Amino acid sequence: MVLNKRLPKKHKKIQLVTYLNADSVIADQFRTIRTNLKFLMEEKKSRVFLITSPGENEGKSTTVANLAVSIAQQKEKVLLIDANLRNSMLHQVFKIQNQTGLTDVLKGAISLKQAITFTDIGKLDILTSGPDVSNPTEILGSNDMASLLHDVADMYDIVLIDSPTILKSTETRVLANQCDGAVLVLHRGKTEMDKAVEAKRILDLAHANLLGVIINEK
Repeated sequence: MVLNKRLPKKHKKIQLVTYLNADSVIADQFRTIRTNLKFLMEEKKSRVFLITSPGENEGKSTTVANLAVSIAQQKEKVLLIDANLRNSMLHQVFKIQNQTGLTDVLKGAISLKQAITFTDIGKLDILTSGPDVSNPTEILGSNDMASLLHDVADMYDIVLIDSPTILKSTETRVLANQCDGAVLVLHRGKTEMDKAVEAKRILDLAHANLLGVIINEK
């Protein structure tokens, strides 16, 4: 993982706390979430989890990135997928390239192995979003996406997906239905209660398995 490049100024506050300060209180909270997911994995043989939020700027991408690092630090083989094709963030969080990625794989331009970025954080691999596409709903709802999720579930101990926001993006509903579980990230003091309720309703309509909520305070 490259750590010597600066993020654009507007993203400078994004931090991998679980990597840079593993002894912090926040890192310990992520370990608790990791433990809860591990129990679910053992009980239901779940592997693929979608992380979403009702709206923008609620800490979803930072949350899923730190969770992925926390799990990888325990020697679990983790794949982190950026499926937010409208506003991808994970390549900025980890400071890696995004010239190729998920969209290239789904279009058959490159193989999954060619698209994955291997990090030096435990066994954490990252599949960035790749080049922009004009039809994110169609490409994420395709049989190719379903096949990819099936394949990576066999390759990794756990797969975490950073998805678009649930209230604005139709593709999140399709993805949630294809995953073993979904987690909703809310921002304390920012996420309005009616939007949180609406997000849960939409996930229920999509027949998603809502596992729980992560309250983000930063």
